[in-house]
Amino acid sequence: MSRGGVLAILVSLLSAVWSVGANAQSWPQKPIKFIVPFSAGGANDLMARAAAEGAAKVLGQAIVVENKPGAGGTLGTVFVSKSVPDGYTFLISAAGVVSNNMIKKTTNYKDSDLVPVVMIGLAPSVIVVPANSNYKNLRNLVDASKEGAGLHFATAGTGSTPHFVAELLNTRYGAKFIPVPYKSGSEGAAAVMGGQVAATSEASIVALPHIKQGGKFKALATTWTKRISAYPELSTATEQGFPELQIAHWAGIHAPVGVPPEIMDKLAAAVDVAMKSPQVADRLKSQGIEPVGGTRASFNEFVDAERARLGSIVKAANMKDDQ
Repeated sequence: MSRGGVLAILVSLLSAVWSVGANAQSWPQKPIKFIVPFSAGGANDLMARAAAEGAAKVLGQAIVVENKPGAGGTLGTVFVSKSVPDGYTFLISAAGVVSNNMIKKTTNYKDSDLVPVVMIGLAPSVIVVPANSNYKNLRNLVDASKEGAGLHFATAGTGSTPHFVAELLNTRYGAKFIPVPYKSGSEGAAAVMGGQVAATSEASIVALPHIKQGGKFKALATTWTKRISAYPELSTATEQGFPELQIAHWAGIHAPVGVPPEIMDKLAAAVDVAMKSPQVADRLKSQGIEPVGGTRASFNEFVDAERARLGSIVKAANMKDDQ
C-alpha cells in the first residue's frame, strides 16, 4: 500500500475517534430508550420508570420506557444486545442477565454482548405462606420441609428468583422444597393463596399489599441483607439463622457493548442522582423497593458477585432449562 493510502486510513480512523468523542460530549441529543424485558407493572418496570423520570430531568432529554416481554426476559435482552451502541438504547436488567446463560440451552446473546452501567434498585424477596398457615418463621418452614416427601414451593419458572430461593435453601440448609414452575410470579402467588403449594418467594412490591392489607399472605422472612423500609417488623433470613440466603429482585441498566464509556458514565451519574432524590426514593420505599444508584464500578462489582453466587447455586442444584 502506498504512503498516501496509509495516510488516508489513519485520517479516517482519527476522524472516527474524534466523531465518537464529540458525540459522547454532546450526548444525549434525542430521546433515550429503556427496554424492559418484562410486562408493565412489575418491580423491574416500576424501577425503570422511576429511573427514567429522574434521570431525564438530570440529562435534559426524554427517556422512553418500552416493554418487550417474552422468553423469561430473553427477548428484550437479545434486542438490546443487537442494538446499535450509540447510547440511545439500554436494557433494564435483572438477575436473568447474569444467570440465563448458565441455565438455558440457548439465549441468542453472550454475556460479553452487554456491559453493566448502573444499579437502579431492588425489591427484597419475601418468603410467604398462606395466611392461615401454622408456620411462624422461616425455621419452622424449613424444618417442616425435611419431613416426609418435602413441601411444594411455587416458582416463576427455571432460574426465577423464587427458584433460586428454594434451591439455595435445599443445597445450603438441607431443606426439601420441591420447585413447582408457574408461568409467572402472580400465578405462583395465587397458588400459595389457594393452598395448592406450601410457600413461595415474591418481590416485596407484590407481596406487601397482600400481607399488610389483604391478609392473604403470612410473611416469614425477607431474603435481603436489610429489613424492608416499608415493613421493618419483618426480620431477615440472616437474623433467623440463614446468612447465605441473600436474594432480591434487582433492576439495573446494561448497555450493548461498544457504547462510549463517557456516555455510560453520564447515564450512571444521572441515575445515581435520581435514586438519591427524596422524591424518587420516598416513592419507591413506600412500595417496598429500595433505591440504590451508585457508580459503574460499584455495579460491575455487584454483577460479578451475583454471577459467582448464583453460579454456585446453579451448579449445586443442577438448574437446567432445555428450552
